[in-house]
Amino acid sequence: MDILLSSVLGDLTSRSINFFTSKVSNRTLFDVKDRLHKVLLRAQVIIDEAMGRHITNQAMIIQLGMLRDAVHRGYYMLDTYIYQPNNEEEAKDQVMRQYSSSLSIVNSVKRLCLSSRGDCLALKELQEMVDNLSSMIVDANELVLFLTSYPRLYRQPYSMHLQLAYCMFGRQMEAQQVINFLLHQQPNSVEELDVMPIVGAGHVGKSTLVAHVCKDERVRAHFSGILYFDIQGFADDDLAAFKDECELKHRNLVSESNLEVRLLIVIELIGDINEDSWSRLYSTSKEYAPKGSKIIVTSRFENIVKYGTAQTLTMKHLSHEAFWYFFKTLTFGSMDPKMHPRLTHMAMEIARMILAVLRGYIRNHFSRFDEHPCDRLNQNRPALIMRLTTSSQEIVGHRYQRFSEEEVPTMKLQDVIYGSVKVDGKFEVLAWRSPIPPYYSYVHTCNADLGFGCRPECKYRMKFLADKQHLSFQAWKKECMVN
Repeated sequence: MDILLSSVLGDLTSRSINFFTSKVSNRTLFDVKDRLHKVLLRAQVIIDEAMGRHITNQAMIIQLGMLRDAVHRGYYMLDTYIYQPNNEEEAKDQVMRQYSSSLSIVNSVKRLCLSSRGDCLALKELQEMVDNLSSMIVDANELVLFLTSYPRLYRQPYSMHLQLAYCMFGRQMEAQQVINFLLHQQPNSVEELDVMPIVGAGHVGKSTLVAHVCKDERVRAHFSGILYFDIQGFADDDLAAFKDECELKHRNLVSESNLEVRLLIVIELIGDINEDSWSRLYSTSKEYAPKGSKIIVTSRFENIVKYGTAQTLTMKHLSHEAFWYFFKTLTFGSMDPKMHPRLTHMAMEIARMILAVLRGYIRNHFSRFDEHPCDRLNQNRPALIMRLTTSSQEIVGHRYQRFSEEEVPTMKLQDVIYGSVKVDGKFEVLAWRSPIPPYYSYVHTCNADLGFGCRPECKYRMKFLADKQHLSFQAWKKECMVN
Protein backbone atom coordinates (compact mmCIF):
# COMPACT_ATOMS: atom_id res chain seq x y z
CA MET A 1 0.00 0.00 0.00
CA ASP A 2 2.82 2.39 0.88
CA ILE A 3 4.54 1.65 -2.43
CA LEU A 4 1.34 2.32 -4.38
CA LEU A 5 0.68 5.57 -2.48
CA SER A 6 4.26 6.70 -3.05
CA SER A 7 3.94 5.99 -6.75
CA VAL A 8 0.65 7.90 -7.06
CA LEU A 9 1.96 10.89 -5.11
CA GLY A 10 5.11 10.93 -7.21
CA ASP A 11 3.09 10.85 -10.40
CA LEU A 12 0.81 13.69 -9.23
CA THR A 13 3.72 15.80 -8.03
CA SER A 14 5.64 15.35 -11.25
CA ARG A 15 2.62 16.15 -13.42
CA SER A 16 1.73 19.24 -11.35
CA ILE A 17 5.20 20.73 -11.46
CA ASN A 18 5.58 19.83 -15.10
CA PHE A 19 2.27 21.53 -15.95
CA PHE A 20 3.37 24.89 -14.57
CA THR A 21 7.00 24.81 -15.71
CA SER A 22 6.20 23.62 -19.22
CA LYS A 23 3.96 26.64 -19.79
CA VAL A 24 7.04 28.83 -19.46
CA SER A 25 9.87 26.63 -20.77
CA ASN A 26 7.99 25.19 -23.74
CA ARG A 27 6.76 28.61 -24.74
CA THR A 28 10.30 29.98 -24.55
CA LEU A 29 11.72 27.04 -26.52
CA PHE A 30 9.04 27.46 -29.16
CA ASP A 31 9.79 31.18 -29.48
CA VAL A 32 13.53 30.59 -29.87
CA LYS A 33 12.96 27.85 -32.47
CA ASP A 34 10.66 30.18 -34.37
CA ARG A 35 13.22 33.00 -34.29
CA LEU A 36 15.97 30.65 -35.45
CA HIS A 37 13.80 29.49 -38.35
CA LYS A 38 13.20 33.10 -39.43
CA VAL A 39 16.88 34.00 -39.14
CA LEU A 40 17.81 30.95 -41.22
CA LEU A 41 15.38 32.03 -43.92
CA ARG A 42 16.94 35.51 -44.02
CA ALA A 43 20.43 34.03 -44.31
CA GLN A 44 19.27 31.62 -47.01
CA VAL A 45 17.87 34.52 -49.05
CA ILE A 46 21.28 36.23 -48.97
CA ILE A 47 23.07 33.04 -50.05
CA ASP A 48 20.61 32.28 -52.86
CA GLU A 49 20.88 35.83 -54.19
CA ALA A 50 24.68 35.66 -54.08
CA MET A 51 24.71 32.31 -55.90
CA GLY A 52 22.91 33.94 -58.81
CA ARG A 53 25.61 36.56 -59.38
CA HIS A 54 29.18 36.55 -60.67
CA ILE A 55 31.06 37.74 -57.58
CA THR A 56 34.71 38.58 -58.14
CA ASN A 57 35.59 39.90 -54.67
CA GLN A 58 37.47 37.16 -52.82
CA ALA A 59 36.61 38.53 -49.36
CA MET A 60 32.90 38.43 -50.19
CA ILE A 61 33.22 34.81 -51.32
CA ILE A 62 34.90 33.88 -48.04
CA GLN A 63 32.21 35.70 -46.04
CA LEU A 64 29.45 33.93 -47.97
CA GLY A 65 31.16 30.59 -47.35
CA MET A 66 31.17 31.23 -43.60
CA LEU A 67 27.49 32.20 -43.73
CA ARG A 68 26.67 29.04 -45.69
CA ASP A 69 28.41 26.85 -43.10
CA ALA A 70 26.54 28.61 -40.29
CA VAL A 71 23.23 27.99 -42.07
CA HIS A 72 23.99 24.27 -42.31
CA ARG A 73 24.78 24.17 -38.58
CA GLY A 74 21.62 26.12 -37.80
CA TYR A 75 19.33 23.82 -39.76
CA TYR A 76 20.95 20.78 -38.20
CA MET A 77 20.47 22.13 -34.69
CA LEU A 78 16.90 23.20 -35.42
CA ASP A 79 16.00 19.80 -36.83
CA THR A 80 17.67 18.06 -33.90
CA TYR A 81 15.45 19.85 -31.38
CA ILE A 82 12.27 20.36 -33.35
CA TYR A 83 11.69 16.86 -34.72
CA GLN A 84 11.31 15.10 -31.40
CA PRO A 85 8.21 13.23 -30.22
CA ASN A 86 5.97 16.05 -29.02
CA ASN A 87 2.37 15.22 -29.82
CA GLU A 88 -0.06 14.04 -27.17
CA GLU A 89 -0.07 10.36 -28.15
CA GLU A 90 3.72 10.14 -28.13
CA ALA A 91 3.85 12.05 -24.86
CA LYS A 92 1.38 9.61 -23.30
CA ASP A 93 3.46 6.68 -24.53
CA GLN A 94 6.55 8.21 -22.95
CA VAL A 95 4.71 8.79 -19.67
CA MET A 96 3.45 5.19 -19.60
CA ARG A 97 6.97 3.90 -20.22
CA GLN A 98 8.42 6.16 -17.56
CA TYR A 99 5.87 5.19 -14.90
CA SER A 100 5.40 1.55 -15.76
CA SER A 101 7.26 0.65 -12.57
CA SER A 102 6.81 1.94 -9.04
CA LEU A 103 8.33 5.38 -8.67
CA SER A 104 9.10 7.40 -5.61
CA ILE A 105 8.58 11.13 -5.24
CA VAL A 106 12.34 11.68 -5.22
CA ASN A 107 12.84 9.81 -8.50
CA SER A 108 9.99 11.68 -10.16
CA VAL A 109 11.37 15.06 -9.16
CA LYS A 110 14.88 13.96 -10.19
CA ARG A 111 13.62 12.99 -13.65
CA LEU A 112 11.81 16.29 -13.95
CA CYS A 113 14.96 18.17 -13.00
CA LEU A 114 16.94 16.29 -15.62
CA SER A 115 14.28 17.11 -18.21
CA SER A 116 14.33 20.78 -17.24
CA ARG A 117 18.12 20.79 -17.37
CA GLY A 118 17.94 19.38 -20.90
CA ASP A 119 15.46 22.08 -21.93
CA CYS A 120 17.74 24.76 -20.50
CA LEU A 121 20.70 23.37 -22.43
CA ALA A 122 18.66 23.26 -25.63
CA LEU A 123 17.43 26.80 -25.04
CA LYS A 124 21.00 28.03 -24.49
CA GLU A 125 22.36 26.35 -27.64
CA LEU A 126 19.48 27.55 -29.81
CA GLN A 127 19.79 31.10 -28.50
CA GLU A 128 23.54 31.11 -29.18
CA MET A 129 22.87 29.98 -32.75
CA VAL A 130 20.25 32.74 -33.19
CA ASP A 131 22.68 35.37 -31.88
CA ASN A 132 25.53 34.09 -34.06
CA LEU A 133 23.46 34.05 -37.26
CA SER A 134 21.89 37.43 -36.48
CA SER A 135 25.36 38.92 -36.01
CA MET A 136 26.55 37.43 -39.32
CA ILE A 137 23.51 38.84 -41.13
CA VAL A 138 24.19 42.30 -39.69
CA ASP A 139 27.81 42.02 -40.82
CA ALA A 140 26.56 41.05 -44.28
CA ASN A 141 24.51 44.25 -44.74
CA GLU A 142 27.24 45.88 -46.83
CA LEU A 143 27.67 42.64 -48.76
CA VAL A 144 23.97 42.70 -49.67
CA LEU A 145 24.28 46.27 -50.95
CA PHE A 146 27.27 45.37 -53.13
CA LEU A 147 25.56 42.28 -54.56
CA THR A 148 23.44 44.37 -56.90
CA SER A 149 26.59 45.71 -58.56
CA TYR A 150 27.59 42.23 -59.77
CA PRO A 151 26.02 40.87 -62.98
CA ARG A 152 23.56 38.02 -62.83
CA LEU A 153 24.71 34.62 -64.01
CA TYR A 154 23.29 32.94 -67.05
CA ARG A 155 21.46 29.89 -65.74
CA GLN A 156 22.75 27.01 -67.81
CA PRO A 157 20.42 24.04 -68.39
CA TYR A 158 23.18 21.83 -66.98
CA SER A 159 22.91 23.58 -63.62
CA MET A 160 19.12 23.37 -63.44
CA HIS A 161 18.67 19.68 -62.74
CA LEU A 162 15.43 18.81 -60.97
CA GLN A 163 17.31 16.28 -58.88
CA LEU A 164 19.90 17.65 -56.49
CA ALA A 165 21.74 14.31 -56.64
CA TYR A 166 23.02 15.25 -60.10
CA CYS A 167 24.47 18.59 -59.02
CA MET A 168 27.58 19.50 -57.08
CA PHE A 169 26.57 20.32 -53.51
CA GLY A 170 28.30 22.65 -51.08
CA ARG A 171 31.12 23.78 -53.39
CA GLN A 172 29.61 26.85 -55.04
CA MET A 173 31.97 29.28 -53.30
CA GLU A 174 35.02 27.20 -54.21
CA ALA A 175 33.86 26.94 -57.82
CA GLN A 176 33.40 30.71 -58.01
CA GLN A 177 36.94 31.23 -56.70
CA VAL A 178 38.38 29.00 -59.44
CA ILE A 179 36.25 30.66 -62.14
CA ASN A 180 37.43 34.10 -61.03
CA PHE A 181 41.02 32.92 -61.38
CA LEU A 182 40.42 31.55 -64.87
CA LEU A 183 38.58 34.59 -66.21
CA HIS A 184 41.03 37.13 -64.79
CA GLN A 185 43.14 38.54 -67.63
CA GLN A 186 46.77 39.47 -67.11
CA PRO A 187 48.42 42.50 -68.71
CA ASN A 188 49.94 41.82 -72.12
CA SER A 189 53.42 42.49 -70.76
CA VAL A 190 53.26 39.47 -68.42
CA GLU A 191 54.97 36.43 -69.93
CA GLU A 192 54.51 33.96 -67.06
CA LEU A 193 51.62 31.51 -66.86
CA ASP A 194 49.23 31.74 -63.93
CA VAL A 195 49.13 28.62 -61.76
CA MET A 196 46.41 27.80 -59.22
CA PRO A 197 47.07 24.88 -56.83
CA ILE A 198 44.08 22.97 -55.42
CA VAL A 199 45.01 20.89 -52.38
CA GLY A 200 42.94 18.40 -50.41
CA ALA A 201 42.69 14.87 -49.10
CA GLY A 202 41.92 11.98 -51.39
CA HIS A 203 38.35 11.85 -52.72
CA VAL A 204 37.48 15.22 -51.19
CA GLY A 205 36.19 16.45 -54.57
CA LYS A 206 39.12 18.17 -56.30
CA SER A 207 38.60 16.52 -59.70
CA THR A 208 34.83 16.94 -59.44
CA LEU A 209 35.20 20.65 -58.72
CA VAL A 210 37.55 21.18 -61.68
CA ALA A 211 35.26 19.19 -63.99
CA HIS A 212 32.27 21.35 -63.06
CA VAL A 213 34.27 24.54 -63.53
CA CYS A 214 35.44 23.39 -66.97
CA LYS A 215 31.82 22.80 -68.04
CA ASP A 216 30.90 26.39 -67.20
CA GLU A 217 29.97 28.29 -70.38
CA ARG A 218 32.05 31.31 -69.38
CA VAL A 219 35.17 29.16 -68.99
CA ARG A 220 34.59 27.28 -72.25
CA ALA A 221 34.10 30.56 -74.10
CA HIS A 222 37.25 32.07 -72.58
CA PHE A 223 39.62 29.21 -73.46
CA SER A 224 40.15 27.73 -76.91
CA GLY A 225 40.94 24.29 -75.52
CA ILE A 226 41.27 22.37 -72.25
CA LEU A 227 43.97 19.74 -71.68
CA TYR A 228 43.78 17.12 -68.91
CA PHE A 229 46.80 15.24 -67.58
CA ASP A 230 47.10 12.58 -64.86
CA ILE A 231 50.74 12.42 -63.79
CA GLN A 232 51.83 9.55 -61.55
CA GLY A 233 55.52 10.08 -60.82
CA PHE A 234 56.60 12.42 -63.61
CA ALA A 235 59.19 10.37 -65.45
CA ASP A 236 60.75 11.39 -68.76
CA ASP A 237 57.98 9.56 -70.62
CA ASP A 238 55.38 11.67 -68.82
CA LEU A 239 57.16 14.86 -69.81
CA ALA A 240 57.43 13.74 -73.44
CA ALA A 241 53.73 12.87 -73.60
CA PHE A 242 52.83 16.17 -71.96
CA LYS A 243 55.00 18.09 -74.43
CA ASP A 244 53.57 16.31 -77.48
CA GLU A 245 49.98 16.85 -76.37
CA CYS A 246 50.48 20.58 -75.72
CA GLU A 247 52.24 21.05 -79.05
CA LEU A 248 49.56 19.14 -81.00
CA LYS A 249 46.69 20.99 -79.33
CA HIS A 250 48.30 24.37 -79.92
CA ARG A 251 49.01 23.60 -83.59
CA ASN A 252 45.44 22.44 -84.23
CA LEU A 253 43.89 25.46 -82.55
CA VAL A 254 46.07 27.92 -84.45
CA SER A 255 45.24 26.29 -87.78
CA GLU A 256 41.49 26.26 -87.05
CA SER A 257 41.07 29.87 -85.99
CA ASN A 258 42.60 33.28 -86.40
CA LEU A 259 41.28 34.39 -83.02
CA GLU A 260 43.37 34.66 -79.88
CA VAL A 261 44.25 31.19 -78.61
CA ARG A 262 44.30 30.37 -74.90
CA LEU A 263 44.76 26.96 -73.29
CA LEU A 264 43.62 25.71 -69.90
CA ILE A 265 45.94 22.98 -68.64
CA VAL A 266 44.58 20.80 -65.82
CA ILE A 267 47.21 18.62 -64.12
CA GLU A 268 46.20 16.01 -61.55
CA LEU A 269 49.27 14.92 -59.60
CA ILE A 270 48.79 11.38 -58.31
CA GLY A 271 52.05 11.45 -56.36
CA ASP A 272 54.43 14.08 -55.05
CA ILE A 273 56.61 16.23 -57.29
CA ASN A 274 59.97 17.90 -56.61
CA GLU A 275 61.17 21.31 -57.74
CA ASP A 276 63.23 19.98 -60.65
CA SER A 277 60.28 18.04 -62.08
CA TRP A 278 57.98 21.02 -61.64
CA SER A 279 60.46 23.35 -63.37
CA ARG A 280 60.57 21.07 -66.42
CA LEU A 281 56.79 20.74 -66.45
CA TYR A 282 56.25 24.48 -66.15
CA SER A 283 58.88 25.30 -68.80
CA THR A 284 57.20 22.93 -71.25
CA SER A 285 53.81 24.51 -70.55
CA LYS A 286 55.23 27.98 -71.04
CA GLU A 287 56.92 26.97 -74.30
CA TYR A 288 53.87 25.52 -76.03
CA ALA A 289 50.94 27.20 -74.29
CA PRO A 290 50.14 30.63 -75.79
CA LYS A 291 50.00 33.83 -73.78
CA GLY A 292 46.94 34.04 -71.55
CA SER A 293 46.86 30.30 -70.88
CA LYS A 294 46.47 29.07 -67.31
CA ILE A 295 47.31 26.01 -65.25
CA ILE A 296 45.32 24.26 -62.51
CA VAL A 297 47.21 21.70 -60.43
CA THR A 298 45.42 19.33 -58.04
CA SER A 299 47.26 17.26 -55.46
CA ARG A 300 47.01 15.70 -52.01
CA PHE A 301 50.41 17.14 -51.08
CA GLU A 302 50.70 20.68 -49.77
CA ASN A 303 54.18 21.30 -51.14
CA ILE A 304 52.66 22.27 -54.52
CA VAL A 305 51.47 25.48 -52.85
CA LYS A 306 54.89 27.07 -53.42
CA TYR A 307 54.57 26.56 -57.18
CA GLY A 308 51.37 28.57 -57.46
CA THR A 309 51.07 32.19 -58.59
CA ALA A 310 47.47 32.53 -57.33
CA GLN A 311 45.93 31.90 -53.94
CA THR A 312 45.77 28.18 -53.16
CA LEU A 313 42.35 26.60 -52.79
CA THR A 314 42.37 24.14 -49.89
CA MET A 315 39.41 21.76 -49.96
CA LYS A 316 38.13 20.01 -46.84
CA HIS A 317 35.46 17.41 -46.30
CA LEU A 318 31.95 18.75 -45.78
CA SER A 319 30.72 18.92 -42.19
CA HIS A 320 28.15 16.44 -40.89
CA GLU A 321 25.68 19.35 -40.64
CA ALA A 322 26.11 19.98 -44.37
CA PHE A 323 25.63 16.29 -45.11
CA TRP A 324 22.43 16.29 -43.05
CA TYR A 325 21.13 19.29 -45.03
CA PHE A 326 21.96 17.46 -48.27
CA PHE A 327 20.36 14.21 -47.06
CA LYS A 328 17.19 15.99 -45.95
CA THR A 329 16.92 17.86 -49.26
CA LEU A 330 17.32 14.64 -51.23
CA THR A 331 14.77 12.88 -49.04
CA PHE A 332 11.97 15.45 -49.11
CA GLY A 333 12.68 17.35 -52.32
CA SER A 334 10.15 20.16 -52.72
CA MET A 335 8.04 18.96 -49.77
CA ASP A 336 8.07 20.93 -46.53
CA PRO A 337 9.66 18.69 -43.86
CA LYS A 338 7.53 20.41 -41.20
CA MET A 339 4.45 18.80 -42.77
CA HIS A 340 5.94 15.36 -42.06
CA PRO A 341 7.58 15.55 -38.61
CA ARG A 342 7.46 11.78 -38.05
CA LEU A 343 9.20 11.12 -41.37
CA THR A 344 11.84 13.74 -40.59
CA HIS A 345 12.45 12.18 -37.20
CA MET A 346 12.78 8.79 -38.91
CA ALA A 347 15.25 10.29 -41.40
CA MET A 348 17.42 11.45 -38.50
CA GLU A 349 17.23 7.95 -37.00
CA ILE A 350 18.33 6.47 -40.33
CA ALA A 351 21.31 8.84 -40.39
CA ARG A 352 22.22 7.88 -36.80
CA MET A 353 21.89 4.19 -37.62
CA ILE A 354 24.20 4.50 -40.61
CA LEU A 355 26.71 6.37 -38.45
CA ALA A 356 26.62 3.60 -35.83
CA VAL A 357 27.22 0.96 -38.50
CA LEU A 358 30.16 2.92 -39.91
CA ARG A 359 31.68 3.31 -36.44
CA GLY A 360 31.47 -0.44 -35.94
CA TYR A 361 33.13 -1.00 -39.29
CA ILE A 362 35.97 1.36 -38.39
CA ARG A 363 36.50 -0.48 -35.09
CA ASN A 364 36.66 -3.75 -37.03
CA HIS A 365 39.21 -2.26 -39.40
CA PHE A 366 41.40 -0.97 -36.57
CA SER A 367 41.41 -4.42 -34.97
CA ARG A 368 42.58 -5.87 -38.29
CA PHE A 369 45.03 -3.27 -39.62
CA ASP A 370 45.51 -0.76 -36.77
CA GLU A 371 44.65 1.95 -39.31
CA HIS A 372 41.61 3.89 -40.48
CA PRO A 373 40.21 2.45 -43.74
CA CYS A 374 40.17 5.87 -45.43
CA ASP A 375 43.88 6.32 -44.70
CA ARG A 376 44.70 3.06 -46.45
CA LEU A 377 42.44 3.72 -49.44
CA ASN A 378 43.80 7.26 -49.86
CA GLN A 379 47.30 5.76 -49.99
CA ASN A 380 46.20 3.25 -52.66
CA ARG A 381 46.47 0.35 -50.21
CA PRO A 382 43.89 -2.40 -49.68
CA ALA A 383 41.32 -2.09 -46.90
CA LEU A 384 38.74 -4.31 -45.26
CA ILE A 385 35.30 -4.25 -46.94
CA MET A 386 32.39 -3.50 -44.60
CA ARG A 387 29.85 -6.32 -44.38
CA LEU A 388 26.34 -6.34 -42.86
CA THR A 389 26.20 -10.09 -42.50
CA THR A 390 27.03 -12.66 -39.83
CA SER A 391 29.48 -14.44 -42.12
CA SER A 392 33.02 -14.71 -40.79
CA GLN A 393 34.42 -14.31 -44.31
CA GLU A 394 36.79 -11.37 -44.61
CA ILE A 395 37.08 -9.42 -47.85
CA VAL A 396 39.93 -7.02 -48.53
CA GLY A 397 39.60 -4.62 -51.44
CA HIS A 398 41.73 -2.12 -53.34
CA ARG A 399 39.85 0.86 -54.78
CA TYR A 400 40.58 2.63 -58.04
CA GLN A 401 38.65 4.67 -60.58
CA ARG A 402 37.86 4.17 -64.26
CA PHE A 403 36.82 6.66 -66.90
CA SER A 404 33.22 6.73 -68.08
CA GLU A 405 33.99 4.99 -71.38
CA GLU A 406 35.74 2.04 -69.73
CA GLU A 407 33.99 -1.22 -68.92
CA VAL A 408 33.01 -1.98 -65.33
CA PRO A 409 32.10 -5.24 -63.55
CA THR A 410 28.44 -6.24 -63.27
CA MET A 411 28.68 -7.32 -59.62
CA LYS A 412 27.95 -4.46 -57.21
CA LEU A 413 29.64 -3.73 -53.91
CA GLN A 414 26.33 -3.42 -52.06
CA ASP A 415 25.57 -7.08 -52.89
CA VAL A 416 28.86 -8.06 -51.26
CA ILE A 417 28.18 -5.85 -48.23
CA TYR A 418 24.74 -7.38 -47.59
CA GLY A 419 25.95 -10.90 -48.35
CA SER A 420 23.43 -11.45 -51.16
CA VAL A 421 26.12 -12.98 -53.42
CA LYS A 422 28.68 -15.65 -52.67
CA VAL A 423 32.26 -14.69 -53.43
CA ASP A 424 35.58 -16.46 -53.19
CA GLY A 425 39.13 -15.75 -54.26
CA LYS A 426 39.84 -12.67 -56.34
CA PHE A 427 37.07 -10.68 -58.03
CA GLU A 428 36.03 -7.14 -59.05
CA VAL A 429 32.94 -5.21 -57.95
CA LEU A 430 31.45 -1.87 -58.96
CA ALA A 431 31.27 0.39 -55.91
CA TRP A 432 29.69 3.47 -57.48
CA ARG A 433 29.17 5.17 -60.82
CA SER A 434 29.24 8.96 -60.48
CA PRO A 435 26.33 10.77 -62.20
CA ILE A 436 28.23 14.08 -62.28
CA PRO A 437 31.48 15.13 -64.02
CA PRO A 438 34.02 13.67 -64.49
CA TYR A 439 31.72 10.59 -64.43
CA TYR A 440 34.23 8.23 -62.84
CA SER A 441 33.31 4.65 -62.00
CA TYR A 442 34.80 3.41 -58.73
CA VAL A 443 35.82 -0.24 -58.76
CA HIS A 444 37.18 -2.51 -56.01
CA THR A 445 39.56 -5.36 -56.72
CA CYS A 446 38.79 -7.75 -53.87
CA ASN A 447 40.21 -10.87 -52.31
CA ALA A 448 37.93 -13.04 -50.17
CA ASP A 449 39.30 -15.49 -47.63
CA LEU A 450 38.30 -17.11 -44.33
CA GLY A 451 40.46 -15.73 -41.55
CA PHE A 452 42.90 -13.89 -43.82
CA GLY A 453 45.75 -14.01 -41.32
CA CYS A 454 43.93 -12.28 -38.48
CA ARG A 455 44.84 -13.09 -34.88
CA PRO A 456 42.27 -15.41 -33.20
CA GLU A 457 41.33 -12.85 -30.56
CA CYS A 458 40.87 -10.13 -33.22
CA LYS A 459 38.85 -12.48 -35.39
CA TYR A 460 36.52 -13.31 -32.47
CA ARG A 461 36.09 -9.63 -31.65
CA MET A 462 35.35 -8.77 -35.29
CA LYS A 463 32.81 -11.61 -35.49
CA PHE A 464 31.09 -10.31 -32.34
CA LEU A 465 30.94 -6.75 -33.69
CA ALA A 466 29.66 -7.97 -37.06
CA ASP A 467 26.88 -9.95 -35.35
CA LYS A 468 26.00 -6.91 -33.28
CA GLN A 469 25.86 -4.66 -36.35
CA HIS A 470 23.76 -7.18 -38.26
CA LEU A 471 21.23 -7.60 -35.46
CA SER A 472 20.86 -3.86 -34.86
CA PHE A 473 20.48 -3.22 -38.59
CA GLN A 474 17.81 -5.93 -38.92
CA ALA A 475 15.97 -4.53 -35.88
CA TRP A 476 16.03 -1.06 -37.41
CA LYS A 477 14.62 -2.38 -40.73
CA LYS A 478 11.84 -4.21 -38.88
CA GLU A 479 10.95 -1.03 -36.96
CA CYS A 480 10.79 0.99 -40.18
CA MET A 481 8.46 -1.58 -41.75
CA VAL A 482 6.14 -1.44 -38.74
CA ASN A 483 6.00 2.35 -38.77
